[in-house]
Amino acid sequence: MEHHRGKPWQGIMVATALPLREDLSIDYDGYAAHCRWLVENGCDGVVPNGSLGEYQTLTHEERAKVIETAVAAVGGANVMAGAGAYGATESRRWAEQAGEAGCGSVLLLPPNSYRADERAVVAHYREVAEAGVPIVAYNNPSDTRVDLTPALLARLHEEGLIVAVKEFSGDVRRAYELAELAPELDLLIGSDDVLLELAVAGAVGWVAGYPNALPASNVALYRAAVAGDLETALPLYRTLHPLLRWDSKTEFVQAIKLSMDLAGRHGGPCRQPRQPLTAEQAAIVRAATEKALAEGL
Repeated sequence: MEHHRGKPWQGIMVATALPLREDLSIDYDGYAAHCRWLVENGCDGVVPNGSLGEYQTLTHEERAKVIETAVAAVGGANVMAGAGAYGATESRRWAEQAGEAGCGSVLLLPPNSYRADERAVVAHYREVAEAGVPIVAYNNPSDTRVDLTPALLARLHEEGLIVAVKEFSGDVRRAYELAELAPELDLLIGSDDVLLELAVAGAVGWVAGYPNALPASNVALYRAAVAGDLETALPLYRTLHPLLRWDSKTEFVQAIKLSMDLAGRHGGPCRQPRQPLTAEQAAIVRAATEKALAEGL
């Protein structure tokens, strides 16, 4: 593509929602079609088995098949496989599976059910790095209770363990400190509702949620933002922000799936523990989605 995407983890990598049938089984053909549709609409690749893909609810067989389906649909280089798990041994196994499937990179949380200190975090990334697949660290301290600070990320990068970070803390100030401490570490926008701020601060990619429902307008927003074209980006960002901010709420999967349904895609149900949105939540998502659709976004 004509834009600058030198490495497989750069550009717009969509954290894909996983289409489930009414009986909550996975529609793999639907998933393959969704991955292809995203790339056809200007996204660079997909991130299967992230939180948006409900990876915690999948069996090992399902999880492996999701990766294989994505790779077959859009090509391995364009797939960043989620490798989150309870411990480093299991995460390494998922990274190895991703490597065997041909994925260009993996997305790796720190230990996410154990309040790991720096020593434990470094050991975790060291272990998974043994799989030999480029690792994008995922900083989500509100969910994991482990904060990958700029200093810690710089240490992981210096040791050759990570190539990029999906920054989901919401603290846009960190972008500048990170650029000082680890100038070669790629910053990826981790939360849709700080897209503009992190793009302006030098992000080279976006692990994205809302393009699942509205790819064209979100692609236009990202391209304008990273190009520094605020005249184009700001009005779009303002219009889309009521939707984008759902990406950092607990019910983001349900919200994005509802927006997909409203946009004529298949969003569909979620597995437990996720419950359907309340009537009030659904009304807010519906109004914001319908407004975006009415404005041709």
